[in-house]
Amino acid sequence: MEFGSAQEAETAFYAAFQMSDLEGMMLIWDDHEAVCIHPFGERIEGKSAIGQSWQAIFAHDVQLRFTLSDPWVFSGDSHAIHLVRENISVEESDGVKTMVVLATNAYRRADDGWRMILHHASPAPADSNVAPVGRMH
Repeated sequence: MEFGSAQEAETAFYAAFQMSDLEGMMLIWDDHEAVCIHPFGERIEGKSAIGQSWQAIFAHDVQLRFTLSDPWVFSGDSHAIHLVRENISVEESDGVKTMVVLATNAYRRADDGWRMILHHASPAPADSNVAPVGRMH
């Protein structure tokens, strides 16, 4: 699959995440250089190891819903960096729980379109009031 922009790759990333779609998730990642840091996790390097980490996450029967906010985008001809606030909802037996994760997603344009080279996610501080910074190009 070819992503015509970093934004298309990011949209596909969160769609695959919500659907626990490992195959779709792995289409987004760069084949040569990639790093992923899940919340509270270690740095995972390389597409194969990243795939194993997503497989373990998707093995849990949890349905997550994402709403992204407070985007901050740096973009150029060959690279893009997106900082987003992941507002995550999960339905549990006692109701819907929400959490906020701050994520940095980086993309590189390759011959076959834009690919993710970095996803770094960290829980937002409990008192976090991140104000929208806007878009930078």
